Amino acid sequence: MLTGELKNKIDSIWEMFWTGGITNPLDVVEQMTYLMFIHDLDEADTKKAKSSVMLGIEHKSAFEGHEQYKWSVFRDLPAEKMYDLMQTEIFPFIKNLHGNKESTYSKYMSDAIFKIPTPQLLSKIVDALDGLYIDMSKQIEADTKGDVYESLLAKLSTAGVNGQFRTPRHIIRMMVELLDPKPDDMICDPACGTSGFLVAAGEYLKEKYHDEIMYNREKKEHYNNSMFYGYDMDRTMLRVGAMNMMTHGVDNPNIDYRDSLSEQNTDTNKYSIILANPPFKGSLDADTVSPDLLKVCKTKKTELLFLALFLRMLKVGGRCACIVPDGVLFGSSTAHKAIRRELIENHRLEAVISMPSGVFKPYAGVSTGILIFTKTGHGGTDNVWFYDMQADGFSLDDKRTAVTENDIPDIIERFRNMDGESDRQRTDKSFLVPKDEIVGHDYDLSINKYKKVEYKPVEYPSTQEIMADLRELQKQIDEGLAELEGMLNE
Repeated sequence: MLTGELKNKIDSIWEMFWTGGITNPLDVVEQMTYLMFIHDLDEADTKKAKSSVMLGIEHKSAFEGHEQYKWSVFRDLPAEKMYDLMQTEIFPFIKNLHGNKESTYSKYMSDAIFKIPTPQLLSKIVDALDGLYIDMSKQIEADTKGDVYESLLAKLSTAGVNGQFRTPRHIIRMMVELLDPKPDDMICDPACGTSGFLVAAGEYLKEKYHDEIMYNREKKEHYNNSMFYGYDMDRTMLRVGAMNMMTHGVDNPNIDYRDSLSEQNTDTNKYSIILANPPFKGSLDADTVSPDLLKVCKTKKTELLFLALFLRMLKVGGRCACIVPDGVLFGSSTAHKAIRRELIENHRLEAVISMPSGVFKPYAGVSTGILIFTKTGHGGTDNVWFYDMQADGFSLDDKRTAVTENDIPDIIERFRNMDGESDRQRTDKSFLVPKDEIVGHDYDLSINKYKKVEYKPVEYPSTQEIMADLRELQKQIDEGLAELEGMLNE
């Protein structure tokens, strides 16, 4: 999460745009994203160059022949010269950075427009971003850019309405670790937004399988060109997502404009991993929904249709970790029961993680859970693992300040050692529930249906003791009032 100092700096930069004449929040986000991308491109290029020297391999800079386009170079230029270079050379350069005109990056940068109106405003923003990045580098977390994006998106009038707020980074990371992607996986987020899940999956793979990916030509090619897929219906989000992936070392992510629930999405049996936080609400044209999804559960609720979509898009043996509103777990409508029955009877439902309602604050206070399942097509659910998450490392109010209580390491540890879960009692944070018991409860997946509460007797003072305490308090109040009255009469 962002510190107060970082938030203040972002607010200050936002104010610069506003007073400089750019008042549309979407334009501010876009222009900030372009500038951050230029900064990150320079940073990433420098890191690659250093790595190449250490490894003794050749490095071709993205700025070869255009060193003056580097952030570290042009930021020191006078305002007028910086502005002219940005407008006439640097911005066209980043728009055409990727040689393949059919690439995702080229597709979504083709209609990008540089809108900062004056040299003075550009110079002020560049200086302010330099300060922001210095503060970001002091953070303990490896990367705070996602949190900066989150803070920017929070200022959009649509944030939180159509699901455009970013899933907290630590929740994304937990979901990635639970699925443990491998170098040969194909990973998709059908509601990708700024590509947070895809970035986290890529980072996890580089941490765990760095040499296997980077020094194997075939696997490196797969990582850069055919591993990551993301779909969204917001071009700004796609643009941010494409740049986010590139700055994290994925050369050509497959990020596309697509209504995932419509007939234009024909992906079937394609992906080995799906990570997603699909929109829980928003407009849905029932006439455009793919008929095969309606066969699984006839509904207009996007959260149910996305679950049916995930099952269709996954390969047999493919796995999914997705966030759903609590209503999906216990809703009593025919459609709710149908999708839960589908997961349990025809596939393998592995886990239900109940999260506290404050996880998505300050953008939303909705209670959510995480479903983890494997597509089998022929059942396989024996026991479902439930976990009652009570803390995620941050306070559950709007401030979301860091706290010591954090169940996430415990969730990952227990999930990876499922053999040790069989003897846990229903009063524990996690436990296994047999499939037959869930079926007997009409496929209800609410943890409260199965968790046992341990009641401990509490002894209270007698009424005589309470009355004595009240009289003592009253005596103190009377004495205090008499003292105050005496002071006023002096």
